[in-house]
Amino acid sequence: MLSDKKVVCPINLLEKASSKKGIKAAIVNAGKPLPMISVLDAVNEKLIEPIFIGNETEIKKCAGELKWDISSYKIIHEPVENNTAEIAAKIASEDEVKIIVKGHIHTDILMKEVLKRQHKLINKTRLSHIWHMTLEKNDKPLIITDGALNVMPNIKTKLHILKNAVDFAKRIGIEKPKIALLSATEEVIESVPSTLDAKEITELAKSENIDAYVFGPLAFDNAISKKSAVIKGIKNVVAGQADILLVPNVETGNSLVKMMIYFMGACAAGVVVGGKVPVVITSRSDDAPARLASIAAAVVALD
Repeated sequence: MLSDKKVVCPINLLEKASSKKGIKAAIVNAGKPLPMISVLDAVNEKLIEPIFIGNETEIKKCAGELKWDISSYKIIHEPVENNTAEIAAKIASEDEVKIIVKGHIHTDILMKEVLKRQHKLINKTRLSHIWHMTLEKNDKPLIITDGALNVMPNIKTKLHILKNAVDFAKRIGIEKPKIALLSATEEVIESVPSTLDAKEITELAKSENIDAYVFGPLAFDNAISKKSAVIKGIKNVVAGQADILLVPNVETGNSLVKMMIYFMGACAAGVVVGGKVPVVITSRSDDAPARLASIAAAVVALD
């Protein structure tokens, strides 16, 4: 059942990112093969100018193995893995970099540092994670949020997640995105709290004049399949053609994305948005094309 399809970085995302060339990016705990390969790919695409943070000897050794001359790029020597996150957050707060890219470091270590008030990287909006999902290089993307950062978001947090997703969707060219508020059913049922949340968010989105089509609750099938929506008699512009799936909790989003990766060979471009700088927090097991796509997504997310 596992897919052996080669992961392909989406061309449309790269093209959107290419208009912003040479963005300064902090590479947190660089010096391992996969992070370095994806950074090299991003440099070759002229997307970023890296500042490497980590063990200088390992970084130079890894670059040498890739036959990559990094003599023109800044290296901040820090041999202790967990200390690299603090350095990245500090130089981002000082505007030395515009993007933070996770290298070989645990996500929770990096994000705890980003969230510290002393760095002033958090705006009035809530941070949320976005996955830009594609199968082929010219695919229309499916955006899934939030499957990595907000564990069990309440209605207020879900509204922040929704607004962040709308902003990102517009940046990749979706003028008025269709957002499905995902649950296990399209019916509003007292015993299924996510359906109640979806109903309230649908009403709030309308009252706040959010520039998107927002509807829920919707089950996965009638969110993405027109046939399913027709069979179930759901008449709404979002049903069957969602651009964005706003999931009820982190388990739903994470599982859905991982199933697409491992069963379908999808490219998952993941980025944290809503703060002063976008943060790329790919899994340490992600392929290089997905890492490149995630860097491209972070560049697109920049103001």
